Amino acid sequence: MLHRNVLHNGQIQEATALSLSPGQVGLLSGWGVFTTLRIADGVPFAWERHWARIQRDAKAMHVPLPADADAVRADLMKLLEANQAPNCTLRLAIVRNGGGMWAGPSNGRTHDVIALTADSKEWGDGVKLAWVKQARHAANQFSGTKILSWAMNLTWLESAQQRGFDEVILLNERGEVAESTSANLFIANGNKVYTPPLSSGCLPGITREVILGEVQAPGITVEEKVLLPEELEAADEVFITSTTRDLLPVHQIEEKKIGRSDATRKALAEVFGAYLRNYVASHKSVVA
Repeated sequence: MLHRNVLHNGQIQEATALSLSPGQVGLLSGWGVFTTLRIADGVPFAWERHWARIQRDAKAMHVPLPADADAVRADLMKLLEANQAPNCTLRLAIVRNGGGMWAGPSNGRTHDVIALTADSKEWGDGVKLAWVKQARHAANQFSGTKILSWAMNLTWLESAQQRGFDEVILLNERGEVAESTSANLFIANGNKVYTPPLSSGCLPGITREVILGEVQAPGITVEEKVLLPEELEAADEVFITSTTRDLLPVHQIEEKKIGRSDATRKALAEVFGAYLRNYVASHKSVVA
């Protein structure tokens, strides 16, 4: 559930009072970037990684950004305080305000910063996935950017949910596995874990990044590898990862039951949970 207050250009106000203009081209065209953060005990988890990705995506999409990342973070902390939400999900969006034939009267800003919080969703003990072919163009120069133009993802997701599934697996133009609409995909065979490379068209998810580069479970190796649909169907384990889901097992793809074990995912989830707790503990002083 969306919380009462939002952040708009440094000001906290009620969501119903937010004033936006059709002249802000990013609102009409989806010209902007965003990220979704987990807030744990008042700490924006992996804030530095999220901001670094926003910077990369904004540069690629010609979206102006606030110059001071620390000031943005401070504003987010004010929003958490206003909503009394030390444990929640936070969405941060940067909307471009100029350019294109539909640009209207200027509000004097090159961009708007908007943030809102909501209760964290309960995802259950696993998911059922459906296939979507030709959903990612991996060779596109904007492949892997997290932009406001999200309608295709939402439509694929809604269509799958109408069929009784929770999420989808998006394939690229070569028939390779890319990602889900809002999560990365992993498989495990024994103690070997694989996830598609960025060249397959997936977003560089923050949880994915941490699992690949920061957490280590004894005896388990995690690597990037091009994955095909049949490899997911034959894998010992399949799971998805995202900021709000952590590591969530896949029980079914279309009508096929998936996985014969959950041991490797559980081991990785344990060390990822420890990493998250250590991050929160070490950043408590920053919050204070």
